[in-house]
Amino acid sequence: MKLVIASDIHGSAYYCRKLMEAYEREQGDKLILLGDLLYHGPRNDLPKEYAPKEVLGMLNERKEEILCVRGNCDTEVDQMVLEFPILADYGFFYERGRMIFLTHGHVYHEGHLPMLKKGDVLLHGHTHVPACRVHETYVYLNPGSVSIPKEGSKHGYMIYEDGEFCWKDLNGEEYMRYEL
Repeated sequence: MKLVIASDIHGSAYYCRKLMEAYEREQGDKLILLGDLLYHGPRNDLPKEYAPKEVLGMLNERKEEILCVRGNCDTEVDQMVLEFPILADYGFFYERGRMIFLTHGHVYHEGHLPMLKKGDVLLHGHTHVPACRVHETYVYLNPGSVSIPKEGSKHGYMIYEDGEFCWKDLNGEEYMRYEL
């Protein structure tokens, strides 16, 4: 199964379209969204083509293919217009004997860990900075931001397939890789 993993769209129709194009190009089986879908938040400037109604339309067209966790900018009113669940604080799946813990990053993060076994993966967005940090007891991964990248990072997403995580910019150019 090929997973396309992204975070922090923040209502940008422009970058949501780019993400949907990447999802098509990658021929993903599922799109995992790590929160902050429609609203830009008070700490961020408006992203390019800020149009939450357009974003919700694009995402609702793919509702059967999306798995999502709640970001700090996602609320019950967003759930009223999105046709797939967005309000879970976390999710997880098991791969190669490891738990991949999915969350946004505002509750669980490197400074406040969920219950992880040695070798498990903490996967979250929120910081808008791509990351791959191997700690003594767990691995922290972050796909960065689709629409508002920070610290000079790229607008991008991540792929998970066959035990490998691969970071890509929205043009599909790989720039980092991690194997389980």
